Amino acid sequence: MGTGPSRFGLPKDERLHGRKDIAELLAKGRFRVCRSMKYCVRKGNSLPYSRIMVSVSKRLFKRAVKRNLLKRRIRESYRLQKHRLPEGNGMDILFVYNTREILDSKEIYSTVGQILKEISSDGSGKN
Repeated sequence: MGTGPSRFGLPKDERLHGRKDIAELLAKGRFRVCRSMKYCVRKGNSLPYSRIMVSVSKRLFKRAVKRNLLKRRIRESYRLQKHRLPEGNGMDILFVYNTREILDSKEIYSTVGQILKEISSDGSGKN
């Protein structure tokens, strides 16, 4: 277990963690905006799978319960749609939620789908 990606799971290997990896994503990644989310992508993480990180600002939502709800919805949306990304081409992705309203799961699902579609197309997210 934990030796790579599964089709619908989101193991710890597929979550971006570690100061060095996060700093590299922020320094070398490309930021874009899609509807109510901002995202940063860095292609070529030298792994056969992609890793993600989700951020919801404390400035927008003071209560941790609301932040955790939104992060859970974003991770779930990614988990169900990660098969849209090209295989064997590892990349690091940071999702930043940047609207004051709490969107329902369907809206977040479509936004994450749109982001993954932009990332997987050739013109977007290249370094």
